[in-house]
Amino acid sequence: MQLLFGFLLAIVIAFLAYKAHSLNKSGAIAALFTGTIIFGIGGWQWAILLLTFFITSSALSRAFKKRKQGLDEKFSKGHERDAGQVFGNGGLATLFAALHFFFPYETWPWLGFAASLAAVNADTWATELGVLNPNPPRMITNLNRIVEKGTSGGISLIGTLASLTGSALIGILASLLNPIADSVSIFIIVTLAGLAGSLFDSLLGGTVQAMYYCPADEKETEKHPLHTCGTQTVHIRGWQWLDNDWVNFACGAFGVMTSLLLKGIL
Repeated sequence: MQLLFGFLLAIVIAFLAYKAHSLNKSGAIAALFTGTIIFGIGGWQWAILLLTFFITSSALSRAFKKRKQGLDEKFSKGHERDAGQVFGNGGLATLFAALHFFFPYETWPWLGFAASLAAVNADTWATELGVLNPNPPRMITNLNRIVEKGTSGGISLIGTLASLTGSALIGILASLLNPIADSVSIFIIVTLAGLAGSLFDSLLGGTVQAMYYCPADEKETEKHPLHTCGTQTVHIRGWQWLDNDWVNFACGAFGVMTSLLLKGIL
């Protein structure tokens, strides 16, 4: 019965998100699948964490439009999430919600679920709010190198603080909504894991993520095969298979591994 309720709730959320242009058709279908598992197996506590990530990230992607003008040309996709983005951000969370069905009295499925969402939430907040930094970001692999806003691998003070805040939001909810573990430990672990995942995302973006170049606009971009202007982009660095969706997945995975490591320490 709970799975049925989860399916019905997922239909409503996916439909509303599609109508609000937060998801395209493939993204809505993917959200229906992930939502059914998370809402149906995890229950309302798990649903709150997922919806917190989705609602806040969608709202931030639409905020400060004037400050973000010209940055869309750098990112591989727009604000309408497709299936790749949904699974890249929520695939691991879905897996841990499913594992909760087999291990209902263990705390590690909840911890892995929360840490994966904290990581992708931290990364989203850093990306969307980092543009508010008054100074251009610096490359994570070389802090002496100043880069344009929106450059993969670029970090800034405001972006890092935004990342920590986004992670802490999930950490607070994870500690309050989990009744079978020490709330302080859950908050610390999830928050630190989320921040670590976000920084790992930036590291991948500055080193091995596939990046391209538009010869017409003379700009580096994630877009391929065509840039915003319609010109075919040329691969200049990184692994061609490692696009932003896989980087997001790796961000969540690093958050999960960090959380499990911290759980063993704390």
